[in-house]
Amino acid sequence: MELALRKQKILSAIVESYIRTGEPVGSKTLLAEAELSVSSATVRNEMAALTDMGLIVQPYTSAGRIPTRQGYRYYIDNIMRVTPLSQGSRDYIESRLYESSDSPEHILQGAADLLSELTGYMALATTPGTENSRVHKISFVQTGSHTAMAVVIVSNGIIKSKLFRCEFLITPEILEVFDKALNKLFVGVKLESINRPFIQTAAAKFGELSLLMPGVLMAISDAVQKAREVNVCRSGQTNILHMPDVNFLTARNVIEFINNTHDLATMLEKLPPATSVKIGRENSRIELSSSSVISARYNAADTLSGVLALVGPVRMDYGKMIAVIEGVSDCVSGIIGELVEIQ
Repeated sequence: MELALRKQKILSAIVESYIRTGEPVGSKTLLAEAELSVSSATVRNEMAALTDMGLIVQPYTSAGRIPTRQGYRYYIDNIMRVTPLSQGSRDYIESRLYESSDSPEHILQGAADLLSELTGYMALATTPGTENSRVHKISFVQTGSHTAMAVVIVSNGIIKSKLFRCEFLITPEILEVFDKALNKLFVGVKLESINRPFIQTAAAKFGELSLLMPGVLMAISDAVQKAREVNVCRSGQTNILHMPDVNFLTARNVIEFINNTHDLATMLEKLPPATSVKIGRENSRIELSSSSVISARYNAADTLSGVLALVGPVRMDYGKMIAVIEGVSDCVSGIIGELVEIQ
């Protein structure tokens, strides 16, 4: 469906005025805001046509018009213009994110907190995907006479650790042997390839040395499995209780779903690679049928990775929210990229 220019101007004015005020928009307001050199009768006829197309609706008799979900969709896809954030705003976002830049998880929690703060909505961020990630390095830290920690550093920046215990006395020399042997074996291996058969084969390769390594190998395996799990950082969950046009039951259902990490991560990972807006029932989850979800992906190790998302009401300033989430996503990509290079 393609609208003539005048209809586009009227729809745009209705959407933007309703987003700003929450009030139905009448013909007199449209004449002023859409800058149309036509009569009120002409505007009313155009509004009637847009109503017949399902793009706007009259909520009650004698009221103006408000956009429908279809009207929002047309506005976002065909009319809306997104103005990128100013350099000053980007500098502020970057400085805030650098405050928690010691690991991808902390960066992403900082990004979710900042998104929620800047928008007033619920914000989500998933940790980097591991589909093509490999072991970058394995380190060991002694924690006791018989205990040490295996630290697995992944190519996407994720760091996971697991404590292990040995029956024999652990010395720096033994840890050095572990370091050399296990880095030679594991570095460069895809995480998805490190499973029980791989560990069994690895143990066999070490011969007599394998007698010292069962606990170490299992610790590395467990750390790798933890690194493969997609975690979700959340912020501003209770903001939905104060959003326009959202009742208590809807808010409760959204919060319950957001706290279901497995289902939430599954939904977020299925979102498109490009910046996306899902309105109401366009969302794959019924709990979000009265909400809008704006998402953008960030890069880790030069590949599309995790997701940043905003969950808010259908009546939101989409252009502004897209600019914010894309700005934060760009900064997250840069900072995680630097972190991966350092490691």
